[in-house]
Amino acid sequence: MDPDDDLPPEDAAAALRLIEDQRSATVRRLDPDARLVYWPWGVAWLVGFGLFFLRFSPDDRELLRLPSWLPLTVLYALLLVAAIVQTTAGARAYGQVTGASARRGHWYLWAWGLGSVSVYAGLGRVSEHLPHDLAALLWSATAVGLTGALHMAGGAIWLDRDLFRLGIWISVLNVVGVIAGPGWHALVVSVAGGGGILVAGAIARRRQRNRR
Repeated sequence: MDPDDDLPPEDAAAALRLIEDQRSATVRRLDPDARLVYWPWGVAWLVGFGLFFLRFSPDDRELLRLPSWLPLTVLYALLLVAAIVQTTAGARAYGQVTGASARRGHWYLWAWGLGSVSVYAGLGRVSEHLPHDLAALLWSATAVGLTGALHMAGGAIWLDRDLFRLGIWISVLNVVGVIAGPGWHALVVSVAGGGGILVAGAIARRRQRNRR
């Protein structure tokens, strides 16, 4: 090893390049790939809710013959995979982050967990008294609405415009789907929701590359 390698740069330009290289390396370590954060959820919505539309179409039609349990099982499985992928990517990036940022992240996760449990507990008591199509609409619309609200909250916490805009998009399309009615809501969430998340991931990834 050349001892000169440990010497400070001889000119300002070299020093600036060294600082920039170190900054870029730090950004790469602390900023997880946006595709791992967004795309698994986009695929889960696109495929999972798409199967719901094909199996439980408007007016009790069945566009594709599937077991009644399959769409929900596929959706839950894909959502679980998406959560594992995002959690793994986030743990690698933020595992050594401490202070206010770490607390915000932990509290935000608690908001997701407890908010979901409390909402779904109430739905479980109400949905059993509704027809199947309206019960399914109530569950999916509430889940999508909660997702949109928490995305906007996350965007406000971290001043992330992309996340906040995605929350607005999800909330608006959820209203459109509810107005359209049972069956159509699943199609709107699948195409516009899942597709919107995939587009948001691509935009976020492009901005990551520009920052680096």
